[in-house]
Amino acid sequence: MTSGEAHADERARQAKSFDAAADAYERGRPPYPGEAVTWLLDGAGPRVLDLGAGTGKLTRQLTARGLDVTAVEPSAGMRGQLAAAVPQARVLEGTAEAIPVPGSSVDAVLVAQAWHWVDTRRAVPEAARVLAPGGTLGLLWNIRDERDDWTAELGRLLHPEGAPPTSGVGTSAVAERSGPFGALETCAVEWRHELGIGELVDLVASRSYVITMPEAQRTHLLAQVRQLALRHPGLSAGDRLHMPYVTRCYRARRRA
Repeated sequence: MTSGEAHADERARQAKSFDAAADAYERGRPPYPGEAVTWLLDGAGPRVLDLGAGTGKLTRQLTARGLDVTAVEPSAGMRGQLAAAVPQARVLEGTAEAIPVPGSSVDAVLVAQAWHWVDTRRAVPEAARVLAPGGTLGLLWNIRDERDDWTAELGRLLHPEGAPPTSGVGTSAVAERSGPFGALETCAVEWRHELGIGELVDLVASRSYVITMPEAQRTHLLAQVRQLALRHPGLSAGDRLHMPYVTRCYRARRRA
């Protein structure tokens, strides 16, 4: 097996790993800032598809706006959490490469924290298929802002050799001039998410590369994360942390 094939196999294993950590994902993952969601939906109609919806972190924010929401998620464990958390949404099994809704049936497709997993050769035309003409494809990622000392230290714990990119991965495929979408627009929103130490540990435990670690290695890493929260001078005064994020957003309109 070549190194490229080994990398592809490991990536596929990580992509399928979330069933094992659906509970931790629900407890630890942050929502998305309202400003970012508003920007992505600007000018779109009420029929919204949350693609790769996970446990419904974005889905519940969409239904709270009174939108007509369909949530598509491949993981059975995630869908169980999603259906329980957001009963107002239609929850369907599916992937970005095979979206289980009719053509031209939604006004916006939003993909939160998931586009870097997809096969863009299939996902871009599939998103265009389900969107009404002029509809919006919106992609967003919450990225830890490591300009703070403690988040920088957390980043070194999680990725001693530097974190692989996720934000923006695959967006170039949306911006192809001959493709079904118009110009790709971008927006960045800085914000902070309040969480407890246990939620911080769950946040780390819900990362795909942590889920797939050998148990001893995973246990050691999570203990280090907990110790960071307990001993860091900036955090020791209380049990509530404020994680700084930059939410990076991308949107493009389906050509008429």
